Amino acid sequence: MSNPSVIELACDLIRRPSVTPEDFGCQTMMADYLVDSDFSIESMVFADTTNMWARRGNQGPVFCFAGHTDVVPSGPEQHWQTPPFEPTIKDGYLYGRGAADMKGSLAAMLVATRRFVSDYPNHRGSIAFLITSDEEGPFINGTTKVIDTLTARNERIDYCIVGEPSSTENVGDVVKNGRRGSLTGDLKVKGIQGHVAYPHLGDNPVHRAAPALTELVEQHWDQGNDFFPPTSFQIANIHAGTGASNVIPGELDVQFNFRYSTEVTDQQLVSQVEALLDKHQLNWELNWTYNGQPFLTERGELVEAVNQAISSVNGKAPQLLTTGGTSDGRFIAKTGAQVVELGPVNATIHKINECVNVADLEKLADMYYQILRELLA
Repeated sequence: MSNPSVIELACDLIRRPSVTPEDFGCQTMMADYLVDSDFSIESMVFADTTNMWARRGNQGPVFCFAGHTDVVPSGPEQHWQTPPFEPTIKDGYLYGRGAADMKGSLAAMLVATRRFVSDYPNHRGSIAFLITSDEEGPFINGTTKVIDTLTARNERIDYCIVGEPSSTENVGDVVKNGRRGSLTGDLKVKGIQGHVAYPHLGDNPVHRAAPALTELVEQHWDQGNDFFPPTSFQIANIHAGTGASNVIPGELDVQFNFRYSTEVTDQQLVSQVEALLDKHQLNWELNWTYNGQPFLTERGELVEAVNQAISSVNGKAPQLLTTGGTSDGRFIAKTGAQVVELGPVNATIHKINECVNVADLEKLADMYYQILRELLA
């Protein structure tokens, strides 16, 4: 294979309309590129999801680049300045769906890896790629299944960089060294439907639940810590009634979500909520969805390597934060691996006219290269 630039690789990936869970040949392209650097390639297909595990070397420590080839739908294409799957460079920015989340990162990983292997063909340890097409979707058959497979055969990851767009204003200004946990509750409070003119014959679940919901909103769950803000509780959806103004509703449906720190467990939150509902003597049903556990990578070899690498490129160390949503890093961190997220500016991800600064992608490739040097040279 030739030696394409990070921008050429990013454009090649963006041209492939890999709307989740489709991969659309992205991993095959990446595999072809990595084979030239003596990687062994393993495709893992689970149901509708395509995954790739690529590895160079058979010794530890194992350094892994992790990411996803799937993207969210483009939305109305007529609202884009340029077609979402036709990469376009304009005023120093590369436009296209996935430019920032996260095909630009994948391209930077590939370029950094080839350069490192060329400079250090006898590097210590191993370099790996864990790539999925199921990060933007239900995350059932992607990274979590690959991790299960690797664990079953005693293959482990020591250090992992996830290429999620972590930066806020300039590439490398923020690194995510952890993420909050996510827990969703679907609550149904039961009452008795009736006529509003005869309230004594009905039982309004909205009225009954209101004090409990107020208490949930005002509850302080924990104080957070040096890396995590306090746990937050947010009501996302609420519905009751038939649409008629003269009917007392028979049921109230409330959906809420916790974003929680390492100071509390999901089971503690479940127990507190259910105890509160009982205290208010509600007739309730509650289904829980465990979206992901919190994880934290404290200062150690990986964080120090990332700090050194970014400082060498930017002249300034990054800020370590755990804000934002969940990522596939949670599945890798649960094995004991050190995991951080480093990628482009996230201002346009999932938006119309998603774009990434061209110079930032070149800097990102330099940062990834320097991290490899710090850990494996």
